Amino acid sequence: MDTCVIKSPLGFTEIIGDDIGIVSVSILNSEETVSKNIPETLQDCVLQLNEYFEGKRKEFNLKLNPNGTDFQKSVWKLLQQIPYGKSISYLELSKQLGDVKAIRAVANANGKNPLWIIVPCHRVIGTDGSLTGYAGGLHRKQWLLEHESPNKQQSLF
Repeated sequence: MDTCVIKSPLGFTEIIGDDIGIVSVSILNSEETVSKNIPETLQDCVLQLNEYFEGKRKEFNLKLNPNGTDFQKSVWKLLQQIPYGKSISYLELSKQLGDVKAIRAVANANGKNPLWIIVPCHRVIGTDGSLTGYAGGLHRKQWLLEHESPNKQQSLF
C-alpha cells in the first residue's frame, strides 16, 4: 500500500491506496511530516482533494477500495449520492436503505467511513438539524458544511 500525508485547511491528512483504489483518507489529530514525494497511485486523489479545498471541485472521480462489511459499503455508497452543499439526516438515510429501524447501524457505518470527504459522511446531520457525531471533530464537520454551503457568510467590514 502506498501512503502519503498532505496538509489541508483542516489539518494533516493521510491517504492510503494502491492501483486497485483509495483505501483510506483520514484526518490526523497531530502534526505530521508532509510527504515530499506523492506516490503515482495517490497523485490524482491529492489533486482532487486540493481542488475541493480550493472550491474548484464538487465531486470526486476516483477508484475507491475501502475495507468494510457489505452493509457499511451500502451506506457509504448512499453517502456518495448526497449532493454537494446538501445534507441529509440519519433517519432519511435509514429510509433510503429501506429500514427506519436501522438508524443506529447506519450511524455506526457512517462513523466508520474510511474515506474522509470523498465519501461525504459530514453531510449527515441529526433530524433536528444538529451537527451530531463526527469522527474528525464537530468543528471540522461545521467547516466542511460551511465550505460547501451555497450561502456563504459575507463579511460586513
